[in-house]
Amino acid sequence: MKNVYIASDHTGFELKKEIVIYIKSLGYEPIDRGPFLFDKEDDYPDFIRPCAEAVASDEGSFGVIFGGSGQGEAMSANRVPGVRAAVFYGGVLAKGAVDIEGNMSTDPYEIVKLAREHNNANIISFGTRFLTTEEMKEAIKIFLSIEWKNIERHDRRINKIDNK
Repeated sequence: MKNVYIASDHTGFELKKEIVIYIKSLGYEPIDRGPFLFDKEDDYPDFIRPCAEAVASDEGSFGVIFGGSGQGEAMSANRVPGVRAAVFYGGVLAKGAVDIEGNMSTDPYEIVKLAREHNNANIISFGTRFLTTEEMKEAIKIFLSIEWKNIERHDRRINKIDNK
């Protein structure tokens, strides 16, 4: 069973409880990295960084992080070597988006698939102020189910990100 580390700040505190249960229902082992008490003055790096460090040190694991926008959380996570956090920003279709097979995409979750297949993202970040719980659950399900393609050009790029 793969581990999925989870962390948030105060804006994701209540949602995190529901997502832990959901991830377990998908057959993964959720590991909560906090916060464990609601504090509207908390700072997301205090929880996101330890979550990202856990993902980086546990090969094959994933992370799910939440914040008001998801942006700062992803930035914080991406400071940890070996982490590739992607922000899911909802059901927006890019103009002229082409899916993995080269067809025009009408799937608002295509960005989640590409983050896994092309970038080997190991953390997904959500802005709780911009997404519904159902959108996040669907994105998590897709994120956890998609395998990295390990295509040479993508591997080469990831190695440059990871300074290998």
